Amino acid sequence: MTEPLVFTAAPGARLDVFCAEAASLTRSRAAALIEEGRVLVDGRVPTKAGIKLRGGETVAIDLPEAAPDRAEPQDIPLRIVWEDADVAVVYKPSGMVVHPAAGNPDGTLVNALLGRLDGLSGIGGVMRPGIVHRIDKDTSGLLLVAKNDQAHLSLSEQIGAHSVERAYKAIVLGHMKEPCGDIDLPLGRHPKDRKKFAVVPGGREAFTHWETLEELRGATLVECRLKTGRTHQIRVHMAHIGHPLLGDPLYGPKKSPFPVEGGQLLHAFRIAFDHPRTGERLRFEAEPEDRFLEWLRRLRA
Repeated sequence: MTEPLVFTAAPGARLDVFCAEAASLTRSRAAALIEEGRVLVDGRVPTKAGIKLRGGETVAIDLPEAAPDRAEPQDIPLRIVWEDADVAVVYKPSGMVVHPAAGNPDGTLVNALLGRLDGLSGIGGVMRPGIVHRIDKDTSGLLLVAKNDQAHLSLSEQIGAHSVERAYKAIVLGHMKEPCGDIDLPLGRHPKDRKKFAVVPGGREAFTHWETLEELRGATLVECRLKTGRTHQIRVHMAHIGHPLLGDPLYGPKKSPFPVEGGQLLHAFRIAFDHPRTGERLRFEAEPEDRFLEWLRRLRA
């Protein structure tokens, strides 16, 4: 891991412009690093790339390690739930990263897709071919994959229009006061920890609908449906209302009564969309992994 570059801010400069000039970056690259939470101003994550600097602040820029030039095919076992010439629905196991990046150069879902499918859209670039949407590394479940650019554009438009149904099962701490509810709270980078997201004023719109499926011993099995798909959305929203996901290393309590290993108990169990060529409404469901089911059995005892 490389050490961050540290600079003293010039007065009156925009943060993205200052970072670009100080670290010899393009302005768009500097803005992307700020959006990713890789820039700290006096130890805090800035809210926007265009904030004005007073002068004298300490600006730390964490440049990620170089990623490989392109994703390579790998012979990795992968469950293909459904596939035709335009779209595939795949089951991502927990513990698998979706696409290569610094720190995860291979062994990802993309590497597996390149080794298994006969074509992928190029819109996502050489590191994210076919990837229309993502789920977290430790979240399991169903993902849509575009096999050509026409399908990619159609699926992306459907996600933007909120017509793709994405439903998750999660085991959360405690019991809910109501049988269901809506969480309509904006999300953005955590103001102090760039690895985390939080409910922040002026953040991006984020809407989660939840329903209780089953009360367990000290926990609840819930279904969460997404209108938007922000990073860590379900994890942050449920933690914000006092019911963090079991096993969540970022948003769960430091001392949990349930010693879950392997990350949050969150599973993308249902996805529905209109086929990009035929317009037919398709719907797929898949059961959670054994780790998830084992904790259900334990908490029902």
